[in-house]
Amino acid sequence: MNRRKLLITGAAGKVGGSITAGLRALDRYDIIAADLEANRQEEIVELNVTDADRWLELTRGVDTVIHNSWAKDNEDFLGMVLPVNVTGAYHLYEAARINGVRRVVFASSNHAMGFYRVGEEAAVDDPYRPDSLYGLSKCYIELLGRYYSDKYDLSSINIRIGNFPGDDRPHSERSLHIWISDRDLVQLAACCVEADDSHRFLSLYGTSANTDNYYDIGYLAELIGYRPQDDAAELLAASGLSEDDIKQDETAFQGGVKRER
Repeated sequence: MNRRKLLITGAAGKVGGSITAGLRALDRYDIIAADLEANRQEEIVELNVTDADRWLELTRGVDTVIHNSWAKDNEDFLGMVLPVNVTGAYHLYEAARINGVRRVVFASSNHAMGFYRVGEEAAVDDPYRPDSLYGLSKCYIELLGRYYSDKYDLSSINIRIGNFPGDDRPHSERSLHIWISDRDLVQLAACCVEADDSHRFLSLYGTSANTDNYYDIGYLAELIGYRPQDDAAELLAASGLSEDDIKQDETAFQGGVKRER
C-alpha cells in the first residue's frame, strides 16, 4: 500500500507540533514538516507562507496538506492577519491546485462561530458569527477552501479546533465545553487525511467527547471514523480538581468574548 505524503505547516507550534509528532508515530505517512524557521534536529524545513514559490516547491507530490501556520498577532488585521495569514492560505490553495494535491486540511477555530450564545446550537453549516478579527480570518479561509473545492474539485476539510492546551486537562470553565486532548487531536487529523474522497468540502468541530460539549460531534464517527477517547470533565475530576478550582471565564457567548459598546 502506498504511503500518503503529507505536508504539515506550523510544525513548531503547539497544534502543528502535536499533529506532526502524533502522525509520525503512526509510521504510515511520509511527512514534510514545515515552519517559518527550519530546525534540522526536529526535521522541520523552512516555509514562509507568503512565498508562493516555496509553496509550489513543497507541495510537489504531496497528497494532503495540514495547514496550521498562523501569525501570532491575531488582532493586527491589516498588518499581520491579512498579509500573512490570508495571503499565505491563498498561496497554499493555489499551489495545491497547480500541483494536484488531493486534500487540504485547515486548522480553523471555534472563534469562527464565537458569537453564538452559550446554550444555543451552532451547527457547522449555520451562518458564521466570528467573535474577533482572528475568527473572521478563519471564516475567510474556510470559504477559500469552499471556492477551491467548487471550482477546482480540491477536497477541503476545516477543523474548528476548540481549546488545545497541549497537556492532560482543561484549565478553564469555558474549555470544559470545547477542549481536545492530544491523542484526540492526532486521531482527528488522521481521520481527516484518510476520509473518503467523496468528501469534497467539510467543516467540523474539533473537540474531545466532552460532557456538556457546545457542539454535536457524535455524527463524526460514522462520517469519518472519529471516535474521541477523552472527556474534559472526567480528566479534570481525575486530576483532583473541580470546576471551582479552574479559571472562571465563560461569558454569554461561546467564543468567551464580551460584547463591546
